[in-house]
Amino acid sequence: MNERFLSLRARSRSFRHAFRGLAVLFGTQPNMWLHAIAALCVVFAGLAIGLTRLEWVAIVVAIGGVWVAEAFNTALEFLADAVSPERHRLIGKAKDAAAAAVLVASIAAAVIGVLVFLPYVLALWVP
Repeated sequence: MNERFLSLRARSRSFRHAFRGLAVLFGTQPNMWLHAIAALCVVFAGLAIGLTRLEWVAIVVAIGGVWVAEAFNTALEFLADAVSPERHRLIGKAKDAAAAAVLVASIAAAVIGVLVFLPYVLALWVP
């Protein structure tokens, strides 16, 4: 195994790039802020009602899926704009497909949220 692979400096640099990527997402994508606010609301609600470990797993996977989809969508948009600044039909389709991935991930996360939180909400109304 090469020494660079195990280098703390190289690992540290990798994390710096990743955190810079998060800063890019939050600095350029208004929807990322909406995802973050929604995630915080869900986390606070989960803490307030005491979700089970398995419910937390579902919530974390849902939130992570939306964030990952948004990151890939943003990366594809930046790359496509760099490769072809002018409008191109196929690049437009690629961008639309990437945006659809965020939409699908968001809908799936909402469904997971309903499946996790609905029993708790119903328990408030049913004696």
